[in-house]
Amino acid sequence: MAEQRQRALSTSGEALYEILALEKGATRDEIKKSYRKLALKYHPDKNPDNPEAAEKFKEINNAHATLTDLSKRNIYDKYGSLGLYVAEQFGEENVNTYFMLSSWWAKGLFVVCGLLTGCYLCCCLCCCFNCCCGKCKPKAPEREEQEVCVSPEDLEEQIKNDMERDGETPIMLQPTNATEKTQLIGDSRRSYCTDS
Repeated sequence: MAEQRQRALSTSGEALYEILALEKGATRDEIKKSYRKLALKYHPDKNPDNPEAAEKFKEINNAHATLTDLSKRNIYDKYGSLGLYVAEQFGEENVNTYFMLSSWWAKGLFVVCGLLTGCYLCCCLCCCFNCCCGKCKPKAPEREEQEVCVSPEDLEEQIKNDMERDGETPIMLQPTNATEKTQLIGDSRRSYCTDS
């Protein structure tokens, strides 16, 4: 497990070439030729009782897929498998930016700029005075009502009481009598003509 984790974070960019038994600057044809040879040798159908052959076959396929894709191969050659991981997380176009910002000189520049401008001190003091100590915390205006949280049950009870007080009771049941008629469908005929 530790060996696999170390290889996953490698920045040398040589492990995939070693899996295919190639040099780092191998051509596309050399990669294809080596892949076919090793894939036939370690194919699970030719080695049904050997689980190590199946694992080796998966590694060979992964190496081939990475090294035949031009953008992935460029990232792998420059940054190793850590670069591939970064490309997967942040996108291939952001790999160079990630490694530039994680370099020692970029971190040092960030620290020096922060110390020279006093920005770190300002942020620390603002947080302490406003959050921790609370002495400089802004006070709420006294005129405004404070927001009150009401539970859903209390709110429902309040709505029922308001409706009963206003004389409006919600209709809970449908009419049971099917012959009941409304004013619009009455016995008398209504006319909606206007005399002009």
